[in-house]
Amino acid sequence: MKMLLLGGTAFLGRAIAAQAVARGAEVTCLARGTSAPPDGVTFVTADRDDEDGLAQVAGQHWAAVIDVSRQPGQVRRAVRDLATDHFVFVSTTSVYAAGDRLEQDESSPTVDALDGDDMIDMSTYGQAKVACEEAVRAGSATSTIIRPGLIGGPGDTSSRSGYYPWRFAHPTGDDVLVPDDPDFPCALIDVDDLAAWTVAPAENHLVGTYNATGRTTPLAEVLEAARRAAGEQAPPPRPVPVELLRAAGVESWMGPKSLPLWIDDPADRYGATANTDAARAHGLTTRRLEETFARVLPYEEARDAPRRAGLSDVDESQLRQMLS
Repeated sequence: MKMLLLGGTAFLGRAIAAQAVARGAEVTCLARGTSAPPDGVTFVTADRDDEDGLAQVAGQHWAAVIDVSRQPGQVRRAVRDLATDHFVFVSTTSVYAAGDRLEQDESSPTVDALDGDDMIDMSTYGQAKVACEEAVRAGSATSTIIRPGLIGGPGDTSSRSGYYPWRFAHPTGDDVLVPDDPDFPCALIDVDDLAAWTVAPAENHLVGTYNATGRTTPLAEVLEAARRAAGEQAPPPRPVPVELLRAAGVESWMGPKSLPLWIDDPADRYGATANTDAARAHGLTTRRLEETFARVLPYEEARDAPRRAGLSDVDESQLRQMLS
Protein backbone atom coordinates (compact mmCIF):
# COMPACT_ATOMS: atom_id res chain seq x y z
CA MET A 1 0.00 0.00 0.00
CA LYS A 2 1.39 3.38 -1.02
CA MET A 3 0.70 5.83 1.80
CA LEU A 4 1.50 9.53 2.23
CA LEU A 5 1.73 10.85 5.78
CA LEU A 6 1.72 14.62 6.10
CA GLY A 7 3.93 14.92 9.15
CA GLY A 8 5.50 11.87 10.72
CA THR A 9 8.44 13.13 12.74
CA ALA A 10 6.84 13.96 16.11
CA PHE A 11 4.68 12.09 18.65
CA LEU A 12 1.48 10.89 16.94
CA GLY A 13 2.75 11.33 13.40
CA ARG A 14 5.88 9.38 14.20
CA ALA A 15 3.84 6.60 15.81
CA ILE A 16 1.56 6.45 12.76
CA ALA A 17 4.57 6.14 10.47
CA ALA A 18 6.03 3.32 12.57
CA GLN A 19 2.71 1.45 12.64
CA ALA A 20 2.24 1.79 8.87
CA VAL A 21 5.76 0.55 8.12
CA ALA A 22 5.28 -2.40 10.49
CA ARG A 23 2.10 -3.33 8.64
CA GLY A 24 3.92 -3.39 5.31
CA ALA A 25 2.92 -0.05 3.84
CA GLU A 26 5.22 1.91 1.54
CA VAL A 27 5.28 5.16 3.52
CA THR A 28 6.33 8.62 2.44
CA CYS A 29 6.44 11.34 5.11
CA LEU A 30 6.36 15.01 4.19
CA ALA A 31 7.34 17.55 6.85
CA ARG A 32 9.59 20.50 7.54
CA GLY A 33 12.35 18.14 8.65
CA THR A 34 13.04 19.69 12.05
CA SER A 35 13.25 16.19 13.59
CA ALA A 36 14.82 13.00 12.29
CA PRO A 37 12.33 10.87 10.31
CA PRO A 38 11.38 7.40 11.55
CA ASP A 39 13.10 4.34 10.14
CA GLY A 40 11.73 2.73 7.00
CA VAL A 41 10.07 5.75 5.39
CA THR A 42 10.85 7.92 2.40
CA PHE A 43 11.21 11.44 3.75
CA VAL A 44 10.38 14.60 1.81
CA THR A 45 11.29 17.98 3.27
CA ALA A 46 8.77 20.73 2.51
CA ASP A 47 6.96 23.66 4.09
CA ARG A 48 3.19 23.20 3.90
CA ASP A 49 2.62 26.89 4.49
CA ASP A 50 3.92 27.49 0.98
CA GLU A 51 1.27 27.56 -1.74
CA ASP A 52 3.17 24.86 -3.66
CA GLY A 53 4.48 23.06 -0.56
CA LEU A 54 3.11 19.70 -1.76
CA ALA A 55 4.56 19.91 -5.26
CA GLN A 56 7.08 17.11 -4.65
CA VAL A 57 4.32 14.58 -3.90
CA ALA A 58 1.43 16.00 -5.92
CA GLY A 59 2.32 14.17 -9.12
CA GLN A 60 1.78 10.70 -7.63
CA HIS A 61 -1.34 8.70 -6.81
CA TRP A 62 -1.64 7.54 -3.21
CA ALA A 63 -3.72 4.69 -1.88
CA ALA A 64 -4.21 6.78 1.27
CA VAL A 65 -3.21 10.16 2.64
CA ILE A 66 -3.09 10.75 6.41
CA ASP A 67 -3.02 14.34 7.70
CA VAL A 68 -2.63 15.51 11.30
CA SER A 69 -2.49 19.28 10.64
CA ARG A 70 -4.32 21.91 12.67
CA GLN A 71 -4.01 24.59 9.97
CA PRO A 72 -7.05 24.81 7.65
CA GLY A 73 -5.02 26.26 4.79
CA GLN A 74 -2.61 23.34 4.85
CA VAL A 75 -5.48 20.84 4.77
CA ARG A 76 -7.31 22.69 1.99
CA ARG A 77 -4.17 22.60 -0.16
CA ALA A 78 -3.69 18.89 0.58
CA VAL A 79 -7.22 18.08 -0.52
CA ARG A 80 -6.78 20.25 -3.60
CA ASP A 81 -3.35 19.04 -4.70
CA LEU A 82 -3.14 15.35 -3.78
CA ALA A 83 -4.56 12.42 -5.74
CA THR A 84 -5.66 9.66 -3.34
CA ASP A 85 -8.19 6.88 -2.98
CA HIS A 86 -8.87 7.78 0.64
CA PHE A 87 -8.11 10.66 3.02
CA VAL A 88 -7.70 10.17 6.78
CA PHE A 89 -7.76 13.32 8.89
CA VAL A 90 -6.88 13.32 12.59
CA SER A 91 -9.05 15.93 14.27
CA THR A 92 -9.86 16.26 17.99
CA THR A 93 -12.69 16.01 20.51
CA SER A 94 -12.02 19.70 21.15
CA VAL A 95 -14.37 20.36 18.23
CA TYR A 96 -17.40 19.74 20.46
CA ALA A 97 -19.26 22.84 21.56
CA ALA A 98 -20.06 21.64 25.08
CA GLY A 99 -17.81 20.13 27.71
CA ASP A 100 -20.45 19.48 30.37
CA ARG A 101 -21.84 16.29 28.79
CA LEU A 102 -20.46 12.85 29.51
CA GLU A 103 -19.17 10.85 26.54
CA GLN A 104 -20.60 12.84 23.65
CA ASP A 105 -20.98 10.93 20.41
CA GLU A 106 -20.04 12.04 16.92
CA SER A 107 -23.44 13.65 16.27
CA SER A 108 -22.95 16.22 19.06
CA PRO A 109 -22.84 19.92 18.08
CA THR A 110 -19.44 21.35 17.25
CA VAL A 111 -18.02 24.84 17.48
CA ASP A 112 -18.10 27.07 14.41
CA ALA A 113 -15.36 26.58 11.85
CA LEU A 114 -12.44 28.99 11.91
CA ASP A 115 -12.75 31.68 9.26
CA GLY A 116 -9.46 31.73 7.42
CA ASP A 117 -6.49 29.53 6.67
CA ASP A 118 -4.36 30.02 9.78
CA MET A 119 -4.80 29.13 13.44
CA ILE A 120 -2.87 31.85 15.25
CA ASP A 121 -2.95 30.34 18.75
CA MET A 122 -4.50 27.47 20.71
CA SER A 123 -7.57 29.50 21.70
CA THR A 124 -9.08 28.60 18.30
CA TYR A 125 -7.80 25.02 18.13
CA GLY A 126 -11.26 23.45 18.04
CA GLN A 127 -12.53 25.89 15.42
CA ALA A 128 -9.46 25.28 13.27
CA LYS A 129 -9.96 21.53 13.37
CA VAL A 130 -13.63 21.94 12.40
CA ALA A 131 -12.51 23.95 9.36
CA CYS A 132 -10.04 21.18 8.50
CA GLU A 133 -12.77 18.54 8.81
CA GLU A 134 -15.05 20.52 6.51
CA ALA A 135 -12.32 20.84 3.91
CA VAL A 136 -11.71 17.09 3.91
CA ARG A 137 -15.39 16.18 3.64
CA ALA A 138 -15.95 18.68 0.83
CA GLY A 139 -12.94 17.73 -1.23
CA SER A 140 -12.31 14.01 -0.78
CA ALA A 141 -14.22 11.21 -2.46
CA THR A 142 -13.96 9.05 0.67
CA SER A 143 -12.57 10.02 4.04
CA THR A 144 -12.20 9.07 7.67
CA ILE A 145 -12.31 11.78 10.33
CA ILE A 146 -10.80 10.66 13.64
CA ARG A 147 -11.46 12.73 16.77
CA PRO A 148 -8.98 11.70 19.47
CA GLY A 149 -9.17 12.76 23.07
CA LEU A 150 -6.07 13.27 25.22
CA ILE A 151 -3.13 11.31 23.80
CA GLY A 152 -0.46 9.88 26.12
CA GLY A 153 2.60 7.70 26.11
CA PRO A 154 6.25 7.99 25.06
CA GLY A 155 6.86 11.25 23.26
CA ASP A 156 4.19 13.23 25.10
CA THR A 157 6.02 16.52 25.41
CA SER A 158 3.08 18.10 27.26
CA SER A 159 3.84 15.92 30.35
CA ARG A 160 0.12 15.42 30.90
CA SER A 161 0.38 11.63 30.73
CA GLY A 162 3.86 11.47 32.23
CA TYR A 163 3.66 13.71 35.28
CA TYR A 164 1.89 11.43 37.74
CA PRO A 165 3.92 8.25 37.15
CA TRP A 166 7.08 10.38 37.35
CA ARG A 167 5.95 12.15 40.51
CA PHE A 168 4.99 8.88 42.21
CA ALA A 169 8.48 7.62 41.34
CA HIS A 170 10.08 10.86 42.62
CA PRO A 171 8.02 12.06 45.61
CA THR A 172 8.97 15.08 47.67
CA GLY A 173 7.52 13.54 50.81
CA ASP A 174 5.63 10.58 52.19
CA ASP A 175 2.82 11.05 49.68
CA VAL A 176 1.97 12.69 46.36
CA LEU A 177 -0.31 15.72 46.27
CA VAL A 178 -3.33 15.31 43.99
CA PRO A 179 -6.71 17.02 43.53
CA ASP A 180 -9.44 16.02 45.96
CA ASP A 181 -11.82 15.11 43.16
CA PRO A 182 -11.71 11.30 43.06
CA ASP A 183 -14.72 10.91 40.77
CA PHE A 184 -13.47 13.31 38.10
CA PRO A 185 -13.97 11.52 34.73
CA CYS A 186 -10.67 11.00 32.90
CA ALA A 187 -9.97 9.51 29.49
CA LEU A 188 -6.60 8.93 27.86
CA ILE A 189 -5.56 7.01 24.74
CA ASP A 190 -2.11 5.54 24.24
CA VAL A 191 -0.36 7.05 21.23
CA ASP A 192 0.38 3.64 19.73
CA ASP A 193 -3.25 2.51 20.09
CA LEU A 194 -4.40 5.66 18.29
CA ALA A 195 -1.72 5.25 15.64
CA ALA A 196 -2.75 1.67 14.95
CA TRP A 197 -6.36 2.68 14.53
CA THR A 198 -5.40 5.59 12.28
CA VAL A 199 -3.59 3.25 9.89
CA ALA A 200 -6.42 0.69 9.83
CA PRO A 201 -9.05 3.05 8.31
CA ALA A 202 -6.47 4.10 5.74
CA GLU A 203 -6.03 0.45 4.77
CA ASN A 204 -9.72 -0.44 4.57
CA HIS A 205 -11.06 2.97 3.45
CA LEU A 206 -13.45 3.28 6.35
CA VAL A 207 -15.84 6.20 5.79
CA GLY A 208 -17.23 8.41 8.54
CA THR A 209 -16.38 10.34 11.69
CA TYR A 210 -15.17 8.51 14.80
CA ASN A 211 -14.23 9.47 18.36
CA ALA A 212 -11.08 7.73 19.58
CA THR A 213 -10.04 7.84 23.21
CA GLY A 214 -9.66 5.61 26.23
CA ARG A 215 -12.34 4.34 28.57
CA THR A 216 -13.77 6.90 30.99
CA THR A 217 -12.05 6.27 34.34
CA PRO A 218 -12.42 8.06 37.71
CA LEU A 219 -9.40 10.13 38.70
CA ALA A 220 -8.81 8.00 41.81
CA GLU A 221 -8.37 4.89 39.63
CA VAL A 222 -6.14 6.80 37.20
CA LEU A 223 -3.87 7.89 40.04
CA GLU A 224 -3.69 4.35 41.39
CA ALA A 225 -2.64 3.12 37.94
CA ALA A 226 0.09 5.78 37.83
CA ARG A 227 1.25 4.79 41.31
CA ARG A 228 1.49 1.11 40.35
CA ALA A 229 3.42 2.02 37.21
CA ALA A 230 5.95 3.87 39.37
CA GLY A 231 6.78 0.72 41.36
CA GLU A 232 6.23 -0.87 44.73
CA GLN A 233 8.09 1.91 46.52
CA ALA A 234 5.65 4.60 45.36
CA PRO A 235 3.86 6.43 48.20
CA PRO A 236 0.09 6.93 48.35
CA PRO A 237 -1.69 9.98 46.94
CA ARG A 238 -2.78 12.76 49.26
CA PRO A 239 -5.91 14.59 48.10
CA VAL A 240 -5.74 18.36 48.43
CA PRO A 241 -8.98 20.38 48.68
CA VAL A 242 -9.75 22.15 45.42
CA GLU A 243 -10.21 25.47 47.24
CA LEU A 244 -6.67 25.24 48.58
CA LEU A 245 -5.29 24.42 45.13
CA ARG A 246 -6.96 27.53 43.77
CA ALA A 247 -5.60 29.65 46.63
CA ALA A 248 -2.10 28.30 45.91
CA GLY A 249 -2.37 29.21 42.23
CA VAL A 250 -2.31 25.59 41.06
CA GLU A 251 -3.85 25.26 37.60
CA SER A 252 -5.67 22.25 36.21
CA TRP A 253 -5.19 20.17 33.05
CA MET A 254 -1.84 21.48 31.76
CA GLY A 255 0.87 24.11 31.97
CA PRO A 256 3.38 25.14 34.65
CA LYS A 257 2.34 24.67 38.27
CA SER A 258 -0.59 22.47 37.38
CA LEU A 259 -2.14 19.13 38.20
CA PRO A 260 -2.93 17.45 34.87
CA LEU A 261 -5.66 15.00 33.83
CA TRP A 262 -8.14 17.04 35.91
CA ILE A 263 -10.27 20.06 34.94
CA ASP A 264 -11.34 22.61 37.54
CA ASP A 265 -14.23 23.98 35.50
CA PRO A 266 -17.80 22.59 35.67
CA ALA A 267 -18.46 23.78 32.12
CA ASP A 268 -15.73 21.45 30.83
CA ARG A 269 -15.84 18.67 33.41
CA TYR A 270 -16.57 15.96 30.85
CA GLY A 271 -14.55 17.46 28.02
CA ALA A 272 -11.92 14.72 28.06
CA THR A 273 -14.49 11.94 27.65
CA ALA A 274 -16.11 10.72 24.44
CA ASN A 275 -18.36 7.92 23.26
CA THR A 276 -16.12 5.56 21.29
CA ASP A 277 -18.65 2.82 20.50
CA ALA A 278 -18.47 3.44 16.75
CA ALA A 279 -14.67 3.22 16.59
CA ARG A 280 -14.57 0.15 18.82
CA ALA A 281 -17.12 -1.54 16.55
CA HIS A 282 -14.57 -1.03 13.77
CA GLY A 283 -11.59 -2.39 15.65
CA LEU A 284 -10.32 0.31 18.02
CA THR A 285 -8.70 -1.26 21.07
CA THR A 286 -7.12 0.58 23.98
CA ARG A 287 -4.68 -0.75 26.55
CA ARG A 288 -4.81 -0.41 30.32
CA LEU A 289 -3.77 2.97 31.72
CA GLU A 290 -1.12 1.33 33.88
CA GLU A 291 0.61 0.09 30.74
CA THR A 292 0.60 3.54 29.16
CA PHE A 293 1.97 5.07 32.37
CA ALA A 294 4.69 2.43 32.54
CA ARG A 295 5.60 3.18 28.91
CA VAL A 296 5.80 6.94 29.43
CA LEU A 297 7.81 6.82 32.66
CA PRO A 298 11.22 6.12 31.01
CA TYR A 299 10.52 8.98 28.61
CA GLU A 300 9.89 11.31 31.55
CA GLU A 301 12.99 10.04 33.33
CA ALA A 302 15.11 10.93 30.31
CA ARG A 303 13.74 14.45 29.84
CA ASP A 304 16.37 17.17 29.63
CA ALA A 305 13.89 20.05 29.68
CA PRO A 306 11.44 21.33 32.32
CA ARG A 307 8.10 19.53 32.43
CA ARG A 308 5.30 21.42 30.75
CA ALA A 309 2.69 20.18 33.23
CA GLY A 310 2.69 19.24 36.89
CA LEU A 311 4.21 20.62 40.07
CA SER A 312 7.94 21.15 40.41
CA ASP A 313 9.63 19.98 43.61
CA VAL A 314 9.50 23.58 44.85
CA ASP A 315 5.81 23.93 43.95
CA GLU A 316 4.89 20.74 45.77
CA SER A 317 6.97 21.65 48.83
CA GLN A 318 5.30 25.04 49.06
CA LEU A 319 1.89 23.40 48.78
CA ARG A 320 2.84 21.02 51.59
CA GLN A 321 3.64 23.99 53.81
CA MET A 322 0.15 25.37 53.18
CA LEU A 323 -1.32 22.02 54.26
CA SER A 324 0.63 21.84 57.51
